[in-house]
Amino acid sequence: MLPIAPVTILKLSGEEASEQPDLLAVEEPLEIRLGFGPPDERQQRSLSVTMRTPGHDEDLALGFLLTEGIIYAPSQLLSLKHCTDAGRTEAGNIIRAELRPDVPVDWIRLQRNFYTSSSCGVCGKASIEAVYAVACPVLPTPEPWLSADLLGRLPAQLRQHQAVFAHTGGLHAAALFDQTGKIVLLREDVGRHNALDKLLGAAARHGWWSLHRYGLLLSGRISFELVQKSLAAGLPALVAMGAPSSLAVQLAESVGQTLVGFLREGRMNVYSGAGRVVVYLNQNLQDY
Repeated sequence: MLPIAPVTILKLSGEEASEQPDLLAVEEPLEIRLGFGPPDERQQRSLSVTMRTPGHDEDLALGFLLTEGIIYAPSQLLSLKHCTDAGRTEAGNIIRAELRPDVPVDWIRLQRNFYTSSSCGVCGKASIEAVYAVACPVLPTPEPWLSADLLGRLPAQLRQHQAVFAHTGGLHAAALFDQTGKIVLLREDVGRHNALDKLLGAAARHGWWSLHRYGLLLSGRISFELVQKSLAAGLPALVAMGAPSSLAVQLAESVGQTLVGFLREGRMNVYSGAGRVVVYLNQNLQDY
């Protein structure tokens, strides 16, 4: 299934109107099913439904399982693949994750906590306690490596990597960058949470887990749950084009994560963890 859909629109410009072709980002439901239990008593149940842009579904499912604390390492999976026996209308929209027989599943908690949408993850949680279900790892001691020059180059790189966004203008992006400021991995999706789950799932499939030596770049705003998901992967720095929420900043501060918002070429706001940020004249804000 292609991530872009052609449509015909009526375009208005001043007093002129004309029919023109346009491209939209595709949005389709993805159901994640879990296979679990001992070999002689295997069960299969639906875990979550999310509205996503088709493509990299295995990455999305793996990232979701990891960042929600259902599994703690890719090795806990036997397999992850689309269901081939689904009906025609569901083809490509159901993915099944087979857990190893020794992986415990608290199904009561899962049924209570999960129904997600592309735009919001927390609204699918049945209680505030569920939001804190994933334990935050211990982050490495802050050492200055995020220079203003390095951060200032990221927006232009992100635009170059966003292939589908260039055609539709309708997708969020999440990317990993290394300590030289190079974007090494990127995923796009109609939903911010899905884009990050796809990215972290792809990183895990590459064998990159935990991600202490990388930073996270987001194309939009920073919510609490995006910080939570990034911490599940051990990311020490989160940088975004948009604004953070108050709870996102509180969580980042509590674990020593660097949080940067409103990133533009030459301008940015550092909300927490400034010990990793190299300020002009090589001055470090160690006591921020």
